[in-house]
Amino acid sequence: MDIRDYLDGDQVDLHGFQDHLDSLDDEARVRAVRSLGPAHQALLFEAAADAALTDTAQLVPAGTPAWQAVVHAGRNSLPVLSSFEKRFFRTELAEVFGYNRHVLRPLVGPGYFGVVRIGSGALMIDYARLPARAPQGGPAVRANSARLGRFVYHRTTDTLRAVGAHVTVGRASRDGRALDAWFVLCRRTPDA
Repeated sequence: MDIRDYLDGDQVDLHGFQDHLDSLDDEARVRAVRSLGPAHQALLFEAAADAALTDTAQLVPAGTPAWQAVVHAGRNSLPVLSSFEKRFFRTELAEVFGYNRHVLRPLVGPGYFGVVRIGSGALMIDYARLPARAPQGGPAVRANSARLGRFVYHRTTDTLRAVGAHVTVGRASRDGRALDAWFVLCRRTPDA
């Protein structure tokens, strides 16, 4: 069965979607997640309305050394340059930060962010919150208001929802207003 078959309009089978993804190996799961276009991402985000991500261990598993990045392969709803990665890491103080890796990084910047708790403990990516330094092997930290990053990351937040043990879906907002911009992430298993 194709992963998109679980996301058919009003008949979203979120549990079937999660079970299917959790049954796949790392590379197959990444391929499946990256096959989801904008309409599927929006459907998945709405279907996961009751699945707010509340545990940072889904982003950076327990036991991951401080300042070591965990790769999440992603696809966003942009018409071009839609494949990217978010790399999350934890500091020695258990704060979680991350940055984006994509082909436009030299122009737009790495788009560093902090992961913060909101509302009832849900997690949100906040591009106004930056780490004190870069993780191991990461690019230099730069303000998101610099260069072309001001058009992409500045004043932006992402709401995260869990859709499986390795997969999250998100929607971007700017200045508190939800945008028609979604993304889906798949945490890679180290050394996979």
